Amino acid sequence: MPFYERGPVRIHYEEAGSGFPLLLIPGGGLNSDISYLTGFPPFNCMEVLSDQYRCITMDLRNAKGGQSTGPLEIDRPWDAYADDQLGLMDYLGIDKFLVMGFCIGGPFIWNLLKRAPKRIVAAVLAQPSGFRPEMPDLFYNNNIAGWGPPLVERRHDLTMDMVDAFLKKMYGSNPDFVFTVTRDFVRNCQTPVLILPDDVPAHPYAVAMEAARLAPNAEVSIYPWKETPEQVTEALAHIRRFLAKHRPG
Repeated sequence: MPFYERGPVRIHYEEAGSGFPLLLIPGGGLNSDISYLTGFPPFNCMEVLSDQYRCITMDLRNAKGGQSTGPLEIDRPWDAYADDQLGLMDYLGIDKFLVMGFCIGGPFIWNLLKRAPKRIVAAVLAQPSGFRPEMPDLFYNNNIAGWGPPLVERRHDLTMDMVDAFLKKMYGSNPDFVFTVTRDFVRNCQTPVLILPDDVPAHPYAVAMEAARLAPNAEVSIYPWKETPEQVTEALAHIRRFLAKHRPG
C-alpha cells in the first residue's frame, strides 16, 4: 500500500488508470476511506473512470476504517484535510487536476477551490453534505458518537475533549450552507462544477441546489440520479461529458 508522509501525517492512497489526473474523494464523513469509493456509491469510480483518467484517492486522516493517520488540528480542521489532499497531489508531481467528491467531499471541494483555484480545472460534487437548519447538530452528533470513540480507543494521545473541540470548530464555526465557504464565494467562483443532488439528512437537496444556482458555471444532474440503474447510467454519462469537456487537451 503506498503512503505519502509529511511530518506526523501519513496518508494511504491508491491510483488507477492513466490520463489527466482526477482526485476522487470518498464519502463516509470523517470515516471517509477508499472502501466508500469502491463499495458504497452507485458505481465504483476507480473502476469506471480509470479508463480515461489517472484516478487518485486516499483514506481521510484518522478515518475509522482507513490507514491514514495524523494529529487533530483543532484550530483548522478543514484546512488540515485540504493540506493532505493538496500535499498528496504535490507529492505525486501533479499541478492541475479534476476532482470529484461524495458526501463530505462537497465541503472539501469548496475548500480546495478556495485554497487552490488555479489548480482545479473542474469539480463534480455528488450527494454533497450541507447544513440543515432543522437539524443543526447532525454532524456533531454523528461524529461524537461514530467517529470520536473509536479514534480515542486507537490513539492514546487523543481524548474525547479534544474530539469535542475539533468537531465544534469544524461544524460550529460556520454552521451554515456548505461549512467551508460563503455564498459570496460560490457566487464568484468561476470553476466549472457539476452537482448531483441528494436529499437525506446529511445531504440536503436545498443546499445542493442553492449552490448550483449561485455558481456561475454550474451544471446539475438529473434528480433523483441513483434510484434505478437507468438513472445511474444517465448520471454517469453526464459526469463523463462534463469531465471530458473541461479537461485540458
